[in-house]
Amino acid sequence: MSGDEDVKFSVKVVLTKQKNKVLFAEANSDFVDVLISFLTLPLGAVVRVLKKHYGDKEAPAFGSLTSLYNGLANLDSCHFWTEGCKEVLLNPTGPFAEECRKLKLDISDTQPTEYFTCEHRNCWTTRIGPPWFTSVYYDTAICCCGRPMTRKAVGIITKEFAPAVFTINTASFIISDDLQIFPNSTDLIQTLRNLGITNMDVGELRTVTFGFNEIMDLLMLSLLSRTPLSDFILNRRHVDGLARLKFEPGILYKGKVKEATSNSNEMIILKIMVQKSTNKLLFARAGEDFIDFLCSLLAIPFGAVEYLLVGKTCLKAIDNLYVSIVHLIDDSYLATLDIKNRLMLAKLPHGYISENQILPLIVESFPYTNDTVPRLEKFSSVKFVKGQGKYIRGPTMYKITDDLTVTPFCMASMFLALKEQNIPLSDVLELELEIRLEEGLSILKASHTSASALTDALMTKLMLKKQPKQEL
Repeated sequence: MSGDEDVKFSVKVVLTKQKNKVLFAEANSDFVDVLISFLTLPLGAVVRVLKKHYGDKEAPAFGSLTSLYNGLANLDSCHFWTEGCKEVLLNPTGPFAEECRKLKLDISDTQPTEYFTCEHRNCWTTRIGPPWFTSVYYDTAICCCGRPMTRKAVGIITKEFAPAVFTINTASFIISDDLQIFPNSTDLIQTLRNLGITNMDVGELRTVTFGFNEIMDLLMLSLLSRTPLSDFILNRRHVDGLARLKFEPGILYKGKVKEATSNSNEMIILKIMVQKSTNKLLFARAGEDFIDFLCSLLAIPFGAVEYLLVGKTCLKAIDNLYVSIVHLIDDSYLATLDIKNRLMLAKLPHGYISENQILPLIVESFPYTNDTVPRLEKFSSVKFVKGQGKYIRGPTMYKITDDLTVTPFCMASMFLALKEQNIPLSDVLELELEIRLEEGLSILKASHTSASALTDALMTKLMLKKQPKQEL
């Protein structure tokens, strides 16, 4: 966290007469900037900061992403191309890391990203001019000249940001119970209507103080509840007592995303074991290409997820934060002219997009200068070690459980598991499914709220297959 851990925000909160619901809250730009920063968090970073704050035993499960994160953390490093691949997945950096470190309260808990270039100061790639080749992996990526990339490239920021990073520092905002944000100077009657307030059912005005712990509680509740502000203010924070969000089938993604990928042949084969008598998904088998796809989910920030799923992630509060940026907050309230586009698209930082990628993700380019050339250049990407373009080594087969836990596949363990569940081999089918854009988006969406992401995302399509690929 950057800044003082004692930083506090005062937020005015209006309750109903019955004091059972928050009608709305009123806060300044510093607090709203922290809420907007939720959109910049990679999914793996959300899991990590919750685990760090609440502890492994107390941290709430974030759909299937927590078990995906834990599985990859427990996967032996020999299954990754380098230790660096594993490290960046478990500690992913968001596309707004530099900006978030300027917030009065930064919950992302990330260190500045280091970039490395060729160890040879007079490398021929620097003589021919830009783009320079850089990597986020120390001593593993190889320059085009054949030398390791071990020399640090010094990152810089090309523009100054306002003290309030995402919104102008003189603004104040109205925040709904489900985290919609409206400028405080907009039409009063229309704002009240947007908040669903049809009468003056106003009971109490409170001033609530938010510090680091309270912001973390609000982040946690935004992943679990439709009414995070009420649940926090009225002390309904116990995870087991919340009306948990559920996966809602159906994928709606932007036509231009579909059009951009309609001619793509990107496809991954996933083999799924199903119990015939119950139609229950037992587990899936896949090679490193599908595991690479799952790895990439941890690096995707909420803003990019919202863009891909058109604001329909099943996380109502996060959806509303995104919609607020897109539709509710006028550009004149934003700190810079390009901040809206960057928040809406939320490109991934350099070094996080694998070649095994079925989702239309985009890498963000940053300007930098190396320690011998003072001028600015755009770097190009030698993204992964030794040109592999992958996180996971092959040709190992992996087992994926319904909650996206990944382990190396073991035939003996499979037979033992079937025996323990009293499932005869005659009751087991192995079905083969092609994972393309639609299936990838469905898995991404289900992973946010479901502990059975594969079943929720794929079972309907699996049941439409008339003939199994193979019967054991």
